[in-house]
Amino acid sequence: NVIGGEKKPNGNSKKQQHVEEKKKGEEDCACKSSGDTSKNEAGCCSNQNSEDNNEAGCCSNEKSDENDSMTDSLSEEEDYDDDDDDDSEGDVLDVEDMGNVIKSQSSSKKSREPKEMVTPKQAKALKKEGYRLIGTHSAVKLCRWTKHQLRGRGGCYKHTHYGITSYQCMEATPSLACANKCVFCWRHHKNPVGREWRWKTDDPKMIVEEAVNMHVDMIKETRGIPGIQMDRWAEAHKVRHCALSLVGEPIMYPRINELLHELHDRKISTFLVTNGQHPQAINDLVPITQLYVSVDASTPESLEAVDRPLFKDAWDRLKTSLSCLKNKGQRTVARLTVVKGWNSDEIGGYARLIALGHCSLVEVKGVTFCGKSDASNLNMSNSPWHHEVLQFTKLLLKELNAIREGGDDLMPEYDLACEHKHSCSVLLARVDQFAVPDENDPTKRKWRTWIDYDKFQELAAKHAADPTFTFGVEDYVADTPSWAVAGADEEGFDPTDNRHRKKKKHPKYTKFDDDGIPTHDTFKEPLEEEEMLKLRNLMKEKKKIVG
Repeated sequence: NVIGGEKKPNGNSKKQQHVEEKKKGEEDCACKSSGDTSKNEAGCCSNQNSEDNNEAGCCSNEKSDENDSMTDSLSEEEDYDDDDDDDSEGDVLDVEDMGNVIKSQSSSKKSREPKEMVTPKQAKALKKEGYRLIGTHSAVKLCRWTKHQLRGRGGCYKHTHYGITSYQCMEATPSLACANKCVFCWRHHKNPVGREWRWKTDDPKMIVEEAVNMHVDMIKETRGIPGIQMDRWAEAHKVRHCALSLVGEPIMYPRINELLHELHDRKISTFLVTNGQHPQAINDLVPITQLYVSVDASTPESLEAVDRPLFKDAWDRLKTSLSCLKNKGQRTVARLTVVKGWNSDEIGGYARLIALGHCSLVEVKGVTFCGKSDASNLNMSNSPWHHEVLQFTKLLLKELNAIREGGDDLMPEYDLACEHKHSCSVLLARVDQFAVPDENDPTKRKWRTWIDYDKFQELAAKHAADPTFTFGVEDYVADTPSWAVAGADEEGFDPTDNRHRKKKKHPKYTKFDDDGIPTHDTFKEPLEEEEMLKLRNLMKEKKKIVG
């Protein structure tokens, strides 16, 4: 800066002089020039109280003022304070320079504080879709199956497969963030993404308490819905189950184990779904009612296309996560979401992945089309029919048995256990853990895929009090009702409820052949041969379109 032909003193001149003197001192350092190897990571010549070093004029001791003046840890504020003591008039900053200094100091302080996970824009989008946000990174939402069962119109697939009471189930998440951007995500990517936790961390007790309160508030709001059964509505005020699968990756939450303990203390069962990108967190997880790992693809290439993971080693992380399931002890599930045209081939690859974890259960479910989204180009043609999901599951079962028969003696035997047609969901279960001989016919199997929830809470409490106490899958199983078993006429629909069909949307057909061609009408009467031929030709045309 030049004023009146004279150079204006620079406010940073003393600081620059200090740095130059420091560099010169380092160059003149005796032990550095002599190649002394006692130098530490922080700078030059680690202080070993050596007399030789003192005589050389370098690194005399910790109390040396000269050494302090050359320390790299001096902050800008300390530099300016030292300068002010020497000559306050010479250290004049231009106004714009002062603004930069203040701005840098302010941003430095802010950067040290964790940010909130959800931006105002994301919060607005999530609230618009019905989410109730909790704290800075959690949420709860009322599941449509909760409302269905409150009206006596049937429960979700977890009611059919595992015996939960859908109207007493809370759907929540302690982490709205996720490490994947799956093409079939039913939340349309309104939530944040990230590979690791870098946000503020809320208290788990607060999260559980607020989630339960908000869920009960939403239950209260359903009272005016036509058809609500008031006895169920009253029972729904008591939360008994929690599906940690709402959105995001719940296992990313750093205090997930504390949150699970909070739920168990309230006698709430825990169903946690993870995308398999955090194997260490899976390994460290406390015993829960049921742990899911999503297996959305059978090859590294299809995983990249379907899940669109943030991690470059996503495939290896998935395999490691599945391997962790082998040692968990409690119920584990490999969950496959079938997206027609995306991940419905290479069934042998799925079988090899499942074999890594010896999963207790294998859940195969057709993707649900949730409307058009800018984040994905999926449409209704990508949603498989129930008979297609059933056929896929049967082929998968053959591949699993082939691995077992091929010499892997440790590979457990699986078989078809349950189905829920309304959800396009089919369940494979381990024979050694969930099947017993039928008392009426010993040649047949009786399935026990349902859960004794009171027994689980008792076992979980014992483990919490004494971590050396262990328990396994068979310790809290319960009998599966006949209507929930695969092949039953009810097709997984609870007969205590009434099937409700919208006008013009009731199914015209009730039975199909192996190719998916309808064979019986809505009254379970055989179709005419001419009508079946028309339907067969129509199926051929649709297959050409879909590919």
